[in-house]
Amino acid sequence: MLLRRLARPLFASWFVSQGLDALRHPGTHAQVVRDGLDGLRTRVPASARSSAPAPVAALLDHDLSDRQLATVAQAHGAAVLVAGSMLAAGRAPRAAALALAGLTVPLVLVNLPVGRRGGLTAAEKKARTERLVRALSFAGGAVLVGVDLEGRPGVSWRVQHARADRAALKAARAAEVSKHVDH
Repeated sequence: MLLRRLARPLFASWFVSQGLDALRHPGTHAQVVRDGLDGLRTRVPASARSSAPAPVAALLDHDLSDRQLATVAQAHGAAVLVAGSMLAAGRAPRAAALALAGLTVPLVLVNLPVGRRGGLTAAEKKARTERLVRALSFAGGAVLVGVDLEGRPGVSWRVQHARADRAALKAARAAEVSKHVDH
């Protein structure tokens, strides 16, 4: 449909711009990540951090250098850029949208309105809250795009109807065999 061909690139533009910005200016994104991690460290108990998956626990338990955080921000930005570009171009749009939804989760986490050591100013809290709401909105939109079947039946519907068709065919064959046996 023409509407999807117009709407997907428009929707993907935010992801593409965020990915490009992270690649071009990783220091800014690294600082946001550091502030978010500091806030999470103060709020997540040590017992919960130790039971978290290894990559999450490593991020929460170790102070990473600015260069390491910049590299993480660039890698994340590159992944967002690729998935956003795929969505905009219409290449595997459902998979790209679901990847974008997953890639938005770290943005939500680092933008939770929790303070770093020493607290956040009112302006920093407002900016972080705005980034959080934006990330949540785009994650929700990406999920909607990811489950959009474009008017075609989904896998579960096709499986259910294939089973029903097979059962009807089997019943018809059984009736045919029964008809021939009776004569």
